Amino acid sequence: MLTRRTALAGIGAAVTAGSARAQSRAQPLRFVVNVGLQNLDPISSPSFVTRNFAYLAFDTLVSMDGKGEYRPQMLQGWEISADRLTWTFVLRPGLEFHDGTKVTAEDAVASLKRWGGRDSIGRRLMAATADLSATDERTFVLKLARPFGGVLEALGKPSVHVPFIMPARIANGTPPAQQVREIVGSGPFIFEREGWVPGERAHFRRNPRYVPRDEPADGLAGGKIAKVERVEMLTMSDPGLRVAALQTGEVDYLEYAPVDYLPRLRSNRAMTIAAAGGQAELMYAASLNHYFPPFDNVLVRRAVQQVLDREEILGGVGFGPGLGQPDCTSLFMCGAAYSSTNGSDLIARPSLDRARELLRQAGYNNERVVLLLPADSPLLNPFGLVLIDRMKRAGFNVDVQAADWATHAQRWVQKQPLDQGGWNIVPVVYTGFDLANPLSNMGVGFNCTDNQPWGYCDAPMTPVIEAFEAESDPAKRRELAGQLQKLAFEAATFPIAGQFRSPAVWRSELRGVIDFGFPVIWNIQKPAR
Repeated sequence: MLTRRTALAGIGAAVTAGSARAQSRAQPLRFVVNVGLQNLDPISSPSFVTRNFAYLAFDTLVSMDGKGEYRPQMLQGWEISADRLTWTFVLRPGLEFHDGTKVTAEDAVASLKRWGGRDSIGRRLMAATADLSATDERTFVLKLARPFGGVLEALGKPSVHVPFIMPARIANGTPPAQQVREIVGSGPFIFEREGWVPGERAHFRRNPRYVPRDEPADGLAGGKIAKVERVEMLTMSDPGLRVAALQTGEVDYLEYAPVDYLPRLRSNRAMTIAAAGGQAELMYAASLNHYFPPFDNVLVRRAVQQVLDREEILGGVGFGPGLGQPDCTSLFMCGAAYSSTNGSDLIARPSLDRARELLRQAGYNNERVVLLLPADSPLLNPFGLVLIDRMKRAGFNVDVQAADWATHAQRWVQKQPLDQGGWNIVPVVYTGFDLANPLSNMGVGFNCTDNQPWGYCDAPMTPVIEAFEAESDPAKRRELAGQLQKLAFEAATFPIAGQFRSPAVWRSELRGVIDFGFPVIWNIQKPAR
């Protein structure tokens, strides 16, 4: 029988539970990214930190799920003509930007065209396009001039550069390489510019206008439900400080667990270590400036390939057994769809003696090589130090210029000669999401495009790329990808230095965390404390 006492107790419990839920939603979710956020535009910036930022504020037409399949996101769906040359896309109803205006097909078209002027896959898709235009408020049509086998792969590209959708007035009014002045997206969180401290922190609040999909969240696809009211994106340069802040509950999530602290974190039940592999893994590489000496000479570039001993580099940084894959020689990542060993004999057994011989054959005469060392990156700084040591031992005259990553990133995208602030080599790291597809891979996808600072152009690669982009048969695409890898190794377009896992870590009390390979902030619930 329901008595007054039990009724009041039930009401009290309900109030307490409701208060706890409200308190939980009110507490900000704090996550720490690897480097400071300086550029807010995901189209002009090549940085992962800008990509992480953009996934909170913007949304995409197509998204990759946890199985690597492409699913409609902002789109309700699409229809494809029998010859696969005409694609008709329809937006979901009710989509709004953060300023309250409707998301229309015109916005989608303008955003795709701007992205297509910057991104490697986007440029190739636009080059194969006869017409891209809106036919009504929610419908736009892509008419191809020639076959293009990866339309959905392009629109659902998960990493740099992601085809995020913004208002047409902004996309049409801003060249692709220039930063946008306004951040107006339609994503699950709203960026609060007044709280942004460049290089240190960015603040977001839940977007009350966001209309999530009905399906459960899955990778980057499905319903993007913001389950916290506020989010803070932070940078902490000291790895020990990051771990201490996580353990005390000052922060909730680290994009990368500092490798030296992984054993301690694994033994702590209050911590959860990410397990995502495959495309979620990372690859060290050397970004070379092909525009200027000495790396305009293929023999000097091949010398860098011989410098990059994957076992020494991964071991020196701390990515030993269980984390590093020094035997992996696939430009397109081991464990991914286009993984290949074709041409890998060129890099399988790196040798400093061979590097010295290549420099002798190239006529290298101790020319200065400017290396930009990201001093604040726990991932890039230790790799850079090993790279510097091995380059010097091979005979390179290395001029090390250290600064924070945000400073170097601005310099890296420029094409000035050395006496005007230019550069020759930058230690970099990319995810499998960036490298697994030949058309987005840094050593293949930018061939002869002249729209990125590394500037390589290998003529034999061009017809093979064109065949790959036109092909839709998976087996034939894998064969072509193997050919492209061999050509990239021969031209030493983008020397790779070792595949590894650098997992994220978060407090186990968080619920709904999507283990994808980079921070996915929607769907996370944070308990009241």
